[in-house]
This record gives sequence, structure tokens and C-alpha cells, in this order.
Amino acid sequence: MTTRRVEYLLIGGGLASANAARWLREEGADGEVVIVGREPDPPYNRPECSKGYLRAEEQREETFFRPNEWWGEQGIELLLRTSVTALDLQARTAKLSNKEELEFGKVLLATGANVRRLNVDGCQLEQIHYLRTLGNADAIRAGVEGAERVVMIGGSYIGCEVAASLTKLGKRCTIVMQEGHTLERGFGATAGAFFQQLLESHGVTVHANDELERFDGEGSVAKVITRAGLELAADAVVIGAGVSPDVQLAQRAGLQVGERGGVICSSRLETAAEGVFAAGDICEYDSVVHGGAPVRIEHWDVAFNHGKTAALNMLGRDLPHAEVPYFYSVFADWGELEYVGPAYGWDEEIVRGSLEDGEFTNWYLQEGVVKAALTWGRSGDLDAARALIVEGKALDQAQRAALADVDASLDF
Repeated sequence: MTTRRVEYLLIGGGLASANAARWLREEGADGEVVIVGREPDPPYNRPECSKGYLRAEEQREETFFRPNEWWGEQGIELLLRTSVTALDLQARTAKLSNKEELEFGKVLLATGANVRRLNVDGCQLEQIHYLRTLGNADAIRAGVEGAERVVMIGGSYIGCEVAASLTKLGKRCTIVMQEGHTLERGFGATAGAFFQQLLESHGVTVHANDELERFDGEGSVAKVITRAGLELAADAVVIGAGVSPDVQLAQRAGLQVGERGGVICSSRLETAAEGVFAAGDICEYDSVVHGGAPVRIEHWDVAFNHGKTAALNMLGRDLPHAEVPYFYSVFADWGELEYVGPAYGWDEEIVRGSLEDGEFTNWYLQEGVVKAALTWGRSGDLDAARALIVEGKALDQAQRAALADVDASLDF
């Protein structure tokens, strides 16, 4: 096994590592910067896997974080199709699947998440798909080319976005989900009912308060059987059962995992080991935006911004991660959901605008404090939402009334 020294080792081939590498170079980092990623593609914008790329409206290279030549120009080495198999934080070494060993100065763990796979009867049949990578999107697009009926398992981001994309491609789509409304777990029943009605208005069938029992078919899936006894014909299935943070490497290296399932980090995104940082899906950090509470968020935009904070702190800037987390979801060309938060719990919702007209902001409050806001067609409310979340003060009755009034100022 050959050993060489690198100053900055970035583990994970996603946008967190890519943006960290970018900011290391832009802020004058000397020494070698190496990204180790297990996928065959360079870092890319993962959301397009369920959107434009899935519909073949966007070419593969258009999803890439930067053109291929940019990495060499910046002196950033990409080790693709490669994994870190062991990490020794005391010796500051990483063993790679290509039999190389890297000695490092500082390291970023950005290993992302793995899809949750369902172990039910028939799960081995052909034409049952999961979506996480460009390769998965390729397989789904090829698999549904001759299909008429596609069933989505799960009513969250993947289920809704894929249903919208495949509906636009002319497929008859059905969603089976445990929740009462699509996206209800994250956004509540009020917003969830709006998104479900939107999907249904474009021809998507939704079976709520039900779940998968098994798949039937010979060689390839032909039916989805639910716990409630529904038998749904299916030429293909896409499962969106969530993800789990990939913390195995971190745990084997001795790092602690918190109650939200991520590697415990300070507000600077540094772990308990000096010079060892985490970002993205696996990062459970003390959020100054949320009053120091531990936060872990699964979304590409959060990972992207984590990369910048981690890079600056690798360079000794001592900066807390103070970005208000932002999410978005696009339903084909029907519209865009935008959200700042997150709200892990709330006791009041206030709607500004009109769900019926398809332009609204849903505010989520806990004991009078704005914890999050979801917008559809009212992006202009987001700056005020960010300010209110950061301020963290309870609103009086007049201020809460202003949240509901489209003509009222939100400059409290």
C-alpha cells in the first residue's frame, strides 16, 4: 500500500465536498486538495435526478457542479469510483479502496446518505427502482420507456417529484403512502392537502393511509399489493422510502452520533476530533439559527452551504454556520415549493395568501415564534421568514395577524 500526504481530504463526492474544495481554493488554501467519491460521475446537482434530467430535458454534463477541466485548473484531485475503507484520526490516515493510503492534515466527512430499501415479498423483481444517483435516473427513464402504469411508494419528495415528472412524460402514475396527505410529515396537513390536490389535478392517483404489503409478478413486477388490500397494476415501481445518513465510516473512526442520527458537530461543523469536520446529511450541528439546538437536515442546498462553512473553518476562520436552511421542490413545470426552517414541531399555522389561488405562504409557529415558512408562488416572503426565524422572538397578536395579511408589512 502506497502512502502520500495531502493537506485537505474531502470524503464524499457530492456538493458539500465540491463546494468545500471550491472555497478552499478561492480563499487561498495551499497544499493538495483531494475529493474521494464512490460514484462514477464528478460532483453534480442531485435534485435534477428527479426533475429535468429524469425527463431527458437536461444533459448529464449540465448537472455537473463544474466542467470537467475546472478541477485540474484548480488543482483539485478527484478520485472517483473510490471509497475510504478505514479512517484513523490519531494517525491522520485514510485507507482507500484503490489500495492507496493518504496521510492528511484536515478532513471533511461528507458521506451523504443511503436510500432505505424495503424488504418485502417480491422486492427482487425487475422494474423496481430507487432514486439517488444519475445512474438510478438513467435506469428509471429506460425502465418506464415502454411502461404505461407506474406506482410510487412514498408520498414525500421523491414520490411527488417523480410522479410529476413521469406524468409529464405521459405515464399513469399512482402514489401509495402511509401519510394522510402528500408531504404531510414535513409540512403538515394544510400544505400537504394542497400538494395532493395539485398532483391529482394533473392525473396522479393517490392512495393515502395505506402501505406496501408485497409485489407480485413473474420476473418483472406486475402488481403492487397494499396492506388495505388494493391490487394496483404496475409496469414499473419507484420507491421513495427516505434515506439514512451514512455514518458508518465516522462511527468506525470513533466519532459520536447524536439523537438525530448525525455525527455530532459544533456550530463550526467541527467534530470532537480537532481538524475533523462534517457536512451535509451526516452533520448534526449546534445551530446558532435555532438557539444552539442540534440540527440535522437532509437536503442538497444545506450540504452545499455546509461545504463553504467547513472550508472556511478548515482555514482557521472560526465561523459558526449561520445560514438559515433552505429547501425547494419542483413539481415538473407546475410550480415550485420553497421552504426555510426546519420546524421540528409547531402549534400554530398561519396562511398568507390563498391556497385556492395557488399563491400562499404557510407560517409555522411554536409558542408564537416563527420556526419555518413554506411558500408556493410567494418567494418574496422568504427574506422576512429568515429574519423572523433568526430573531426567534414571540410575536404578539397584531404581528401574527400581519403574517396572514398580504398587504401588511413584515418588517416587525
